[in-house]
This record gives sequence, structure tokens and C-alpha cells, in this order.
Amino acid sequence: MEKTHMHARRRWLAASTAAALGLLAGAPAALAQTFPTRPIKILVGFAPGGAMDIVARALGQKISESVGQPVVIENLPGAASNIAIRALIGSPPDGHTVMLVANGLAANPVLYDPPPFDAERDVMPVALVARLPVVIAANASTDLTSLARLIESAKARPGAVMYATPGNGSTPHLAMELFARAAGITLGHVPYKGGSPAISDVLGGQLPLVVVNAVEVLPHVKAGKLRVLAALSSERVSTLPEAPTIAESGFAGFEASVWHAFIAPRGTPPAVVEFLSAEVRKALALPDVKQRLAALGAEVSPTGPEPLAALVRAERERYGRLIRDAKIKPN
Repeated sequence: MEKTHMHARRRWLAASTAAALGLLAGAPAALAQTFPTRPIKILVGFAPGGAMDIVARALGQKISESVGQPVVIENLPGAASNIAIRALIGSPPDGHTVMLVANGLAANPVLYDPPPFDAERDVMPVALVARLPVVIAANASTDLTSLARLIESAKARPGAVMYATPGNGSTPHLAMELFARAAGITLGHVPYKGGSPAISDVLGGQLPLVVVNAVEVLPHVKAGKLRVLAALSSERVSTLPEAPTIAESGFAGFEASVWHAFIAPRGTPPAVVEFLSAEVRKALALPDVKQRLAALGAEVSPTGPEPLAALVRAERERYGRLIRDAKIKPN
């Protein structure tokens, strides 16, 4: 009788443990099923109308249709997106506030002193969205007709050939510094507060070169006012098929792009992060979204949280070395 009682007790304990584990395993799924309970806010650290704003609105509309809640875009430009990232960090970590961020997530903690945030401590990766190639473009009236000609001019007059970027420490600035080091040349850098004023001064002839993402130069290339010397990408840009890649210009393995990714405040439940990541990837798979992003020259690159975390770590190391070696400071 005693032995039968012990066997029965063991079976009861095993069943109870299995049930408890089942409840724990089901908790994230149950949590995700209750999300979202109100509108989702997407923070964007740049002004309306730019490439990132366009991407946020295109994805926000599709996510809204999928989850049955409004998705609101809130633009908080300034300080190379640090203002928006700080606002995200201060938001409740429940998944109802996320941010579409760019390379500044990796570069800004090294660029600014003191660091405005810690990407590993303060935020959680959700999903990589897309990459927009950086291009080197010249005023079409200059004699800079190719990357080889640019290198030749820079070697003949070290520091005299000037280029404009959207700002100190911006992705185009860091990309051009990496290229200049690879090519063994010295260029003069003029930072602006955004791509638009940088392009305007190059169009006006104040500077011969501008380095920005591909979408910003496209209308001026089509109008014959700018000439793309190289796309800093592994493949030719679909919207600029005549522009050679940096590899075709003799610098194989060199690549730089502006990437867009979603992040959430640290402490957001993992099940909610996974839910949001899946919704982003589902939206990116839609043909009309792919077409909209392709029109920007963007390469859709959907991934989950872990590959995005690895990308941010790698970019922080790469840009960190450059920022320290070249003593780059923010505007």
C-alpha cells in the first residue's frame, strides 16, 4: 500500500510540474495575444519627408492594418537622432512605443562625450528593415568624372578637394573617411545639418562633392546636375544602374550603407519583441512595400532581433575605431 501511495504521489508531482512548465511556456504567447491594446507609436529621429520617415510611414500603415490598432509616426529630429532615442528609452517598455533608427545607434555612443545612451543597456533590437547605399556624387560641371579622377586630384592636392555630408559623424561622413583611408588620400570635409543643404551647396558650385544616401541624389542625377562617381555598396543601386560600385572602382570588399532598423526600450517583454519583429517582417514581404522601398534605392533586408544585435555590435566597433583614430567630433 505504501509503495502504491509513493508511486501515485510521484505521478502527481510529475503532472503538476509539467502543467506548471506548460503555463510558463505559454505565458509569452498569451502575452503576445493581448498586444497591442492601444495605438503603437513609431519614433523617427529625423524631419518628415526624408527616406526614414517614408519607410516608417509605409511600414506603419501595413502594421496598423495587420494588428487592428492605429500606428502613429512621431518625428523628433535633432542631435543626430539622440533626442528621439532618449525619448524611446524613457517610454514604458510595453511595445507600444518603438523607434525606426539608423546607424547613429551604433556610432553615437562613441561620437558623443558623455555617451547619450548605451545601445546594449538601454534598448532592445526588434528587426532590421533595409539598407540604403551611400553614394559619392560630384557636381556634373566639374572635372571629377570618376573615382579614379577623384583619387588623382586628391593625391595631387592633399586636403584641397572638399566634400559635403549631412554632418560630422553621420554615416556618409564615416563612410567617406573609411574610403579615403583605403585609397590613401586626404580630403577636406564640410559638415552640414542634413543632406538637403549639403546637396544645395554642391549644386550651387560651392563644393565639388557630396556624400549622401542614394535616394537624396536621384532627382539631381536624373536632371543631369549631379554625377555619381561610385555607390558604396556590394551591388549596383537599382535606381542608379549606371553608377559603378566601389568594388568595380578597385576597392573590393569596401561597403557602406545607411541601415534602418526597429528598436524598443529595454525591458520590453521578449514575446512582444518577437511579435513586433514578425509584424515588421510580414510587412516587408508585401509586394507594394518592396516596390516603395525599391523606389528609394533601398535593399530590403529583414532580420530578427539577434542578427540586428550582431550588426550593431560590429558597426560600433568599426565606427568606434575610425572616430577615435580620426578624432571625429559631432557638429
